[in-house]
Amino acid sequence: MDKFKQIETFCSVAAKGSLTAAAQAEGVAAAIIGRRLDALEERLGVKLMVRTTRRISLTHEGSAFLEDCQRLLSDFANAEASVSAGGVKASGHLRITAPAGFGRRHVAPLVPSFRQQHPEVSLSLNLSDRVVDIAAEGFDCAVRVGDLPDSSLVSVRLADNRRLCVAAPAYLNRHGKPEQPQDLHQHDCLMLSSDASQSRGWAFLLEGKVEHVRPGGPLDCSDGQVLHDWCIGGHGIAWRSSWEVAREIESGQLVSLLEDFAAPPNGIYAVFPQRKHLPLRVRLWVDFLKHHYAQSAFWQREIGVA
Repeated sequence: MDKFKQIETFCSVAAKGSLTAAAQAEGVAAAIIGRRLDALEERLGVKLMVRTTRRISLTHEGSAFLEDCQRLLSDFANAEASVSAGGVKASGHLRITAPAGFGRRHVAPLVPSFRQQHPEVSLSLNLSDRVVDIAAEGFDCAVRVGDLPDSSLVSVRLADNRRLCVAAPAYLNRHGKPEQPQDLHQHDCLMLSSDASQSRGWAFLLEGKVEHVRPGGPLDCSDGQVLHDWCIGGHGIAWRSSWEVAREIESGQLVSLLEDFAAPPNGIYAVFPQRKHLPLRVRLWVDFLKHHYAQSAFWQREIGVA
């Protein structure tokens, strides 16, 4: 009996909840579905499903095996689609979201190129600094910058992201430089009020391990660009990503602080809901981002560094 057909049948029964429903969908007798499951369990030497006259439930082993099988079927479907008609053929509508500042500079410019490669895909881009509930709000994929909270979302790391403490020379002339992270409590620090990745504070490497310092100050804002402008204007110290401030550091508008305590980079991620079959357009979008973000020339071009 074909092993792949056994796996397809197992996933179908798990999804539909009964042998009868799976058999009707395939147009075969329920007894055939049952024999395939029996053969699969016998070959694996483990019970995958508990079958009664009323319901079917997965065993612990069956639940774990189901996730692997669904991923296998999704990969197989994507592989077939990738070579059908002589090339990748993705279609449908893609809804993506990203942080406003990062999205303007490093997501939006890539959208037209992606559309040129996949003209049958339409795309909506949402830019927001709030953490969007992509499953509840119907998004296919989100780009997230920084540490990810534990969740049921699937994530793919696209690139590294380094955070820097920065301030304008005008601010440092008035208040001096902090020499160690704890000195930030004596400074005016500009906090991003809605960013979940900063809820624990600013990360530094102290005595070989990452510690968080949560400074304060008279100003905070939910918009990262506003904090960026305030920082350049000399109103305080900000903790920003290197992609936001590299140009200003090079030009002398901002000064990098506490470099000896810089924490290891966190990540830039693509996240999407857990699904049995990831749409081809989503997989291609994630691969597209990963390809571009892996090139140092992309970041140099985007931030104006030669």
